[in-house]
Amino acid sequence: MAFSPVIAVCDACILYPFHLRNIIVQTAVDRLFHARWSEQIHDEWLSNLVANVPGLSADHLDTAKRLMNTALPAATITEYEKHIPAVTLPDPDDRHVVAVAIEAEASHILTWNLRDFPIMALKKHGLVRQTPDTFLTDLYDLSPQLILGSLANARRNLSKSAMSAAAFHDMLRGQKLRQLHDRLRGHIGDL
Repeated sequence: MAFSPVIAVCDACILYPFHLRNIIVQTAVDRLFHARWSEQIHDEWLSNLVANVPGLSADHLDTAKRLMNTALPAATITEYEKHIPAVTLPDPDDRHVVAVAIEAEASHILTWNLRDFPIMALKKHGLVRQTPDTFLTDLYDLSPQLILGSLANARRNLSKSAMSAAAFHDMLRGQKLRQLHDRLRGHIGDL
């Protein structure tokens, strides 16, 4: 089934975990959606990783960021700051994410922090919020073969760990992708 890929802003919380970042970026590389972020979003997930994971080198993370930006050159949004004053959220520090979405003409914000992005506050800007689990599961329901192919590509990205299809499937659950994990039970061999 054909579909038009949506434009979705990736909140820092979904770029922070390595495996989820791999899946989200690969899904965008495979053109199942158009990922968008900003330097401020990058700075947030990068600084949190450096602060929370002892021994993780800033150079390694800078390389990850550079590879993401190289793979998805249209993903980085600039000149969004002008929209910040028009955004009202429970935490003013999250307004930049909505501002990026407005500037990018996005329809979605992908986040685990649903309470930080109230439905009505987003609706004013023509936006919806979704967890990565719901978003990826919706993509699966729309086109199972395309999302299976993209997930297989994401697994192949893990060449150093050579993760098996079964281990990759289990990892989905660990990344809080429970609905997607359940949908894929009969398709582990396709990963």
